[in-house]
Amino acid sequence: MSGDARKTAAGLSYLTGFGNEHASEAVPGALPEGRNSPQRAPLGLYAEQLSGAAFTEPRAHNRRSWLYRIRPSAAHPAFTRTGNGAIRTAPFAEAVPDPNRLRWNPLPEPPAGTDFLAGLWTLGGNGDATQRTGMAVHLYHANASMERVFSDADGELLIVPERGGLLLHTEFGRLHVEPAHVALIPRGVRFRVELMDESARGYVCENYGAPFRLPDLGPIGANGLANARDFRAPVAAYEEVAGPVEVVNKFCGNLWTATYDHSPLDVVAWHGNHVPYVYDLRRFNVIGSISYDHPDPSVFTVLTSPSDTPGLAGVDFVVFAPRWLVGEDTFRPPYFHRNVMSEYMGLIEGAYDAKAEGFVPGGGSLHNMMSAHGPDRETFDRASAAELKPQKIDDGLAFMFETRWPVTLAPHAAAADHLQQRYDDVWRGLEPHFRA
Repeated sequence: MSGDARKTAAGLSYLTGFGNEHASEAVPGALPEGRNSPQRAPLGLYAEQLSGAAFTEPRAHNRRSWLYRIRPSAAHPAFTRTGNGAIRTAPFAEAVPDPNRLRWNPLPEPPAGTDFLAGLWTLGGNGDATQRTGMAVHLYHANASMERVFSDADGELLIVPERGGLLLHTEFGRLHVEPAHVALIPRGVRFRVELMDESARGYVCENYGAPFRLPDLGPIGANGLANARDFRAPVAAYEEVAGPVEVVNKFCGNLWTATYDHSPLDVVAWHGNHVPYVYDLRRFNVIGSISYDHPDPSVFTVLTSPSDTPGLAGVDFVVFAPRWLVGEDTFRPPYFHRNVMSEYMGLIEGAYDAKAEGFVPGGGSLHNMMSAHGPDRETFDRASAAELKPQKIDDGLAFMFETRWPVTLAPHAAAADHLQQRYDDVWRGLEPHFRA
């Protein structure tokens, strides 16, 4: 086993380090020595490569893992179409992009027996999954553990829990993720979601483009933001289960199903860097001003999916973690602005320092490109008159999916009962104070 191993409260073991080449075996001797695909893999296993990048991509960007499994993935029956439920995929052609500022309350309670997959609800997105560009914003609300297994050929899934812990059973092993954590399931990796509480609720960013990676730090230097060592990958853990297992595959926007005669989570050993991860957002090292004014919110970037234009992300994952505010002669909440990027913001816990009310955990807001937004009137009045002494912001945890293209809504999101109808009113009463 390469790298450190650490234990969580759930008693699970992890390997540490984002993007590292890791190796793990559930049974000693399951990993072949010195070669990836020997004539006969150890212990009668099958050798299989899972490629998350083109073979010829540069080494620094290449993602692949070798899996040593009880049965090869090729041993399965044909898939057939099944219903998509509330899942939608780019291109989002059923509606036109909306320039208005929009905000939603949390998803309503789901029917009994709703698992993670059935509880996925697409808000919107952009790009084209068949061209591996763009992203989608989903929410989930579940009250039952999955008996079936799911994989997404269209993109990787960044899961952001807001209520209730999840135990993710993946081909690579198990990940425990709870509110204030995020989990990353790479493209094509099979997994099953077990609920750790009676219900679970949260957000998902489906990234069709280049895999998420840590952002470059530029003038920040070698340290700060998310540390690679704080990302944790699972150690190998396999299921040797005979009997019918439903496997659902998301492919080019549609769900397909097949019934296997075994569990596909039967990987006994693996090595590579195309692996699932979990990250504790409370470990994020926030960078901020110690003199005056705001640094741009890009300093809160945890992960980025680069595009073909340097510095312009297909999607960024940004967290507004606990931090100190000390700027002199500075309006400390987020400033009024219009942005070429489009922003979907969610709240994991507490309150957000730019909104007095209406923005609640489990809800979210969408500010598409160049839509003007910022603090509401109550926040503006309070912050403009506040005594500027050092202030700790530690009563909330918010995040943002920021993307280069407008987010087009799924029709059911535009017509949802939990869409707030008077969101624009939060800026009513911002009167002119100009004196010539």
